Amino acid sequence: MANQLAVWHSDHINFARLLDLLEKQVSAFYGEEQPNYGLMRMIIDYMRSYGDCVHHPREDVAYALLVERDPDMHIVVSRLLQEHRVIAAVGEELVNRLREAERDVITSRAALEAAAAMYLAYYRNHLSTEEKHVMPRAAQRLTEEDWAEVATTVPASSDPLFGENVQDRFSTLREEIDGETKLSMR
Repeated sequence: MANQLAVWHSDHINFARLLDLLEKQVSAFYGEEQPNYGLMRMIIDYMRSYGDCVHHPREDVAYALLVERDPDMHIVVSRLLQEHRVIAAVGEELVNRLREAERDVITSRAALEAAAAMYLAYYRNHLSTEEKHVMPRAAQRLTEEDWAEVATTVPASSDPLFGENVQDRFSTLREEIDGETKLSMR
């Protein structure tokens, strides 16, 4: 149980780092610079392939069990489950805008900025709510049997970016993250 929550917390820290990197790229617009669209797309590709397809489904199962154990959590959990769907949809919209920008297809910069802003706002609020309100309650209320059900319903898989074996498609993104980490340590 504690291990699963520790993994989720670690995922949330990694997601926040990626959101910061995404925001840095979006901010390039305001400095009249060219954002790195490929890097931005890699961030969203990771968030969609790991966050939306691995991390969130595990949470969905755990949070449904939490509502059974603690009905007072129904409203908060329902909102988080809806946010998982919204984050996925907004992520898809953002990827579409980024693909257009990478191909130099005429696209609205405002539409790209709006999709990025919505993605950043939803995801940051979502992570904050989970960390502050839901994960502590899950730690208190869910049983070992509940955590075993979570583990069997959505089997664990290796993190393709922050795990031991970085997938080739995310190697450039990993190098960027490592470079950002070195800069922040100075």
